[in-house]
Amino acid sequence: MNVRPIEGILFLAALVAAAPATAQEIINLPAEDRPLIPDFEELYRVGSVSGGDWEQFGNVRRVGFDGAGRLYVFDSEADQVTVVGPDGEFLWAFGRSGEGPGEFRHADGLAIMRDGRAVLADAGHRAYHIFGADGSFERMVRMVAEPGEVTITDLLPDPGGEAIFSAVGAQTLSASGAERGRTARHTSRPVERITITGEEAAKDTVAEGWLPPAKTRSGLPWPVQVFGPLMLTGVLPDGGVAFSDSSAYAIKIARPGAGVWRVLKRPFHPIRVTNRVMKVETERRIRRTESRGVPPIIINGENVNEDSPREWVMGLIDLLGFFDEVSIVRGLRTNWDGEIWVRRHGEEPGDDDGPIDVLTMHGRYIGTYPVGEVALPAAFGPDGLVAFIERDEMDVRHVVVKRQRGR
Repeated sequence: MNVRPIEGILFLAALVAAAPATAQEIINLPAEDRPLIPDFEELYRVGSVSGGDWEQFGNVRRVGFDGAGRLYVFDSEADQVTVVGPDGEFLWAFGRSGEGPGEFRHADGLAIMRDGRAVLADAGHRAYHIFGADGSFERMVRMVAEPGEVTITDLLPDPGGEAIFSAVGAQTLSASGAERGRTARHTSRPVERITITGEEAAKDTVAEGWLPPAKTRSGLPWPVQVFGPLMLTGVLPDGGVAFSDSSAYAIKIARPGAGVWRVLKRPFHPIRVTNRVMKVETERRIRRTESRGVPPIIINGENVNEDSPREWVMGLIDLLGFFDEVSIVRGLRTNWDGEIWVRRHGEEPGDDDGPIDVLTMHGRYIGTYPVGEVALPAAFGPDGLVAFIERDEMDVRHVVVKRQRGR
């Protein structure tokens, strides 16, 4: 094609203008697993029934580390955060139930900044509590004014210390009753960066996660379905995020202001949900509920849920419905070095505790921990620190802190 100089310049400018602002880099990772051998040194445990009075936790809800390697344990039953030193010793505790600043009405979620500041969301106050590195209360930041109920999902700390991340559609930790009308229906599941430097928080959307088409029950949408794709998010050292939002194996990397710019894929295909798969999963849930008991639903001090395990499970499944295929990714965490830990489902469709892949944010596949070799950590810290929330023989939650040694 013969183009005169000025026309050539205009032609190239048109091509640049027509190109997308950010091109997505697709990295196809190997199909075959490369087994990893766990190499963890246990440092200490807290929360055992035989431990000290300070570690008799009622319900270990969330944990996190600061840059000094201190562990923070949020006990939602006591409405308190306990800080544990690098050797497992008690340092201090803060937080309590109440109506005033720094007192919790309906707190959940925990984000620990690298300098030791702690952030908790409180649906009752419609605000974020911020505590200093010594546990002293600093201030409250009002949540963004939005209609409907306040829904709290995981809070993830921005490495820069000025914001937290959260994802709409992630696992709900708690929710308050609607005070200002019905909650707006979402058309996507955005990953949001929430700036907490002012008196009121400010939200920016980092990336738009996919929202599966909703099946309806009684005219209401229920986007969360059995086997459906979870909204799973982790923060990276550069202030970006890694997330999974579909039934495929596609880990998306996004940055504030740039959106998704890299996708890490492995060539796994979701299992189709057949009548047999639905029957097996229903029976599995009934057996699990029978072993644990039917969860109580308390209204005005009375348990209004007196159904049998079978009736309760059948009612729940009828309410939610089944997704068309079994989503591959069932868990995701990120560590301080930019590794992404991805848990897949197990051999059975309903088994969420499958193998764990370890990837880097730059698109390298490190390897896979086989099923049963290691759990997905509840929190990562500096210098290879990891925390696991486990249950003892009495079904009491406690925290095990280990250090990951070189592979």
